[in-house]
Amino acid sequence: MQTNLLSTEGPAGPGRDLSRRDFVTKAALLGAGLAAAPALLAAAPEPTKPHLNGHDQAPPTPNHAMKTRRLGTLAVSEMGAGCMSISANYGPPADKKQGIQLLRTAYEQGVRFFDTAEVYGPYTSEELVGEALAPFRNQVVIASKFGFKIDGTTALDSRPEHIRKVVEASLKRLRTDRIDIYYQHRVDPSVPIEEVAGAIKDLIGQGKVLHFGLSEAGARTIRRAHAVQPVSAVQSEYSFLERSPEHNGVLATCEELGIGFVPWGPVGMGYLTGTLDARTKLDPKTDLRAGFDRFTPAALAANRPVVDLLTQLAEKKNATPAQLALAWLLARKPFIVPIPGTRNLAHLHENLGALQVTLTPAELQALETGFARLQMQGGRMNPAQMQQVEA
Repeated sequence: MQTNLLSTEGPAGPGRDLSRRDFVTKAALLGAGLAAAPALLAAAPEPTKPHLNGHDQAPPTPNHAMKTRRLGTLAVSEMGAGCMSISANYGPPADKKQGIQLLRTAYEQGVRFFDTAEVYGPYTSEELVGEALAPFRNQVVIASKFGFKIDGTTALDSRPEHIRKVVEASLKRLRTDRIDIYYQHRVDPSVPIEEVAGAIKDLIGQGKVLHFGLSEAGARTIRRAHAVQPVSAVQSEYSFLERSPEHNGVLATCEELGIGFVPWGPVGMGYLTGTLDARTKLDPKTDLRAGFDRFTPAALAANRPVVDLLTQLAEKKNATPAQLALAWLLARKPFIVPIPGTRNLAHLHENLGALQVTLTPAELQALETGFARLQMQGGRMNPAQMQQVEA
């Protein structure tokens, strides 16, 4: 049975703002009813259906009307799950049982696309994803990433011999014999992208990797890589707040070459939820955002009008600002598949509720007109991290 968390009828009533706090309260009740589901799923035998490849259709999605989209030739659920914040980086890691429950609930609700990386944790995110999805591995698409040394520095390493080494470790942590999409996490200027693409092509030939992806790569690099080994997906930060892919040619290049686009940070790293303001305290020891210009008290206050713009329309549609931000992304292009991340079951249900929000052409135009009047303050990430971003 599909649960519509965005019905315009009922207690909320048409036109009433459904705040994130209200949503979390209601979704928590729903989540409690799903708490037993992960244990049942864990006990179930692994399905015998073949894993997704470039030509298979996505498997049925019980209990949720999740549609599919394509990243190149790969069919995935129209919304994925980012698995970074469960294990680290946006605060302390979640309890392991909590993380497994969340990922299995996402599966139950129709999510079939899960995004992780060796550097998340490091390693703990891949381990969590591997354990959580093992009962239905053949029913999901798992994406992971390589390219950092993970030696206490932030140095890059995309040498072919390094790729061949780390893919084996990732396969073991993920409890699988193949990685559906293997992204270069950041472009390594010391290694020609053609060599990277060639290494992935070899791994695809061996069946250890099924599809090639790039993260935070520029348009020229995407073209060069694609000429050696077709790129299925490009991942970059993209949201109603952060529009770089629209202006640097990356989104246009993906559309031209038939490459899928996977926005990370689709709700502005949490800012577009409307729950952060100048009084918000982020722990620099556990939360990367504490070092980002956009999350200083001044920037959090200055950028509030973008949240207000989303909230105004959200009120009319009985949605939350986060849901509107996700619905906006889904409406941009049919090859866009956002991967919101959360460690909270109620927020998971809120994110999935965005699939029930339909924006009209007039509403989309109104959002663009309003956004054009705003001036965003603060950079995406800190200067050291931005040096590793091509896009």
